[in-house]
Amino acid sequence: MKPSRLFALVLALALLSGCGAPPPEVTPTPSPTPETVEASSTVFTLPRTTASLHPILSTDKVNVSLAGLIWEGLFELDRTFSPQPRLCQSYAVSADGLTWTFRLRTGVTFSDGSPLTATDVVSSLQLAQSPQSRFAGRLDDVTSISEQEGAVMLTLHTPNGALPALLDIPVVKAGSDEVPLGTGPYRLTETEGGAVLTARTDWWRNLNLPAETIPLVTIQAADDLISAFDTEDISLVTADLTGTCTLGFAGDHAVWDYPTTTMVYIGYNCKSGPCANAAIRRALDRAWDRNTVAVALYSRHAQAAALPLHPDCADYDDTLAQRRDYSPQVFTQLLEEAGCTQGEDGLWYQGRRPLSLTFVVNTDNTFRLSAAEYLADELTRSGVQVELQKLEWNEYQQALTAGSFDLYLGATTLSADFDPAPLLAAGGALNFGGYWNANTLTLLSAWQAASGAPRKTAAQALWSDLETQVPFSTLCFKNQSVLTQWGTVTGLTPTQQNPFYGIENWRFGS
Repeated sequence: MKPSRLFALVLALALLSGCGAPPPEVTPTPSPTPETVEASSTVFTLPRTTASLHPILSTDKVNVSLAGLIWEGLFELDRTFSPQPRLCQSYAVSADGLTWTFRLRTGVTFSDGSPLTATDVVSSLQLAQSPQSRFAGRLDDVTSISEQEGAVMLTLHTPNGALPALLDIPVVKAGSDEVPLGTGPYRLTETEGGAVLTARTDWWRNLNLPAETIPLVTIQAADDLISAFDTEDISLVTADLTGTCTLGFAGDHAVWDYPTTTMVYIGYNCKSGPCANAAIRRALDRAWDRNTVAVALYSRHAQAAALPLHPDCADYDDTLAQRRDYSPQVFTQLLEEAGCTQGEDGLWYQGRRPLSLTFVVNTDNTFRLSAAEYLADELTRSGVQVELQKLEWNEYQQALTAGSFDLYLGATTLSADFDPAPLLAAGGALNFGGYWNANTLTLLSAWQAASGAPRKTAAQALWSDLETQVPFSTLCFKNQSVLTQWGTVTGLTPTQQNPFYGIENWRFGS
């Protein structure tokens, strides 16, 4: 998107993860200086912290954002979440969908000039399976990773036709140190003058890079990052503008949004109460004004969606999504079909009892809270009695676990293959409403296993089933943002995993 000028920003440096406690107080420190003796002549600098830079093991958000400059994976996701081959030249899948063989691109070298091998890829993917990895859980369906005649073989215990979307995991040189070598466009050099990224002349993609060197600025604490960016000691930061634990940046900056897999949704109690009736859930699904949530309440830092898939994805079906659009008229019609009647007092009744719903929301995120307040008010105006319970994080979790709700407003970061199984499967980590339907699970398995054209067909069948059953209602997918000093750089096309995606198209301004 084109950048917009902002005079006051509220930035989130934490993902939507239920960060219940307020940010700790920190003592402001002096503005850092770029870690290079030639900083005064440099127009573009980036932050780093003293935490680990390892692209697989580090959980430091500032350092992780640098990964796309130094390391590459077998694939890289573009802005439509489609996997683009990088270190993978080609792949083949067995007839049962359980064995995948990836052949590596030739002529790829690490920054020390050594060639990429299947051993490097196997060890990197195995490390990604470890509990200490930030990718832990992504490869849970993989039973073995091995090398075979220079290729990499992955064996699954259940088919996943979207496996390449999960394989943007950085590949590091086997046996290298705490800051392992990578095959990416820049090499990291630690010198007495500080740390600097240097463009590789031997990068296998042979694309022009906008900067020969990028000095790194060491950030000690959150306030350090604010100070360094506001004083223009660093040129770029990544931010979740609608996140939970927020810090303030002041000034005039360019903002570049990018889509994410973070879904904001309404969950239903499918086991007890009014929402145990699928007909009631179908009616409520048409009561949610998704566009207002995304545009107004999330300040355009979200994209409205009616399916559990980002609208930019190939499997998103606009026709099916439009059938679930906000419509007060259809909402009224579906409530009547569910056996409800509207009294002279304007309230909806189930028999002699008013239709009354308990709606829970976590108070730690102001954007979600505002969305819940708006949606509850809309329901109330339509004649449904709503008790909106605004709960702190621990109480919110307890209510969900105990099933003490009819509705709840939630947010979750889906995997890159947009697998909704945690919301649908019995025992799923997010299936707080106790939903279970054999046909839904059959269609889910068919979609998970399919690839190519059959995957789109399988997706349509699954979305149609979810339209009927409505175990949850998707509201929108959040955007996150890259902030740059105004006029510093143009041409950014950041992605969820790599704010520097398409860096060869960047142009530096004055």
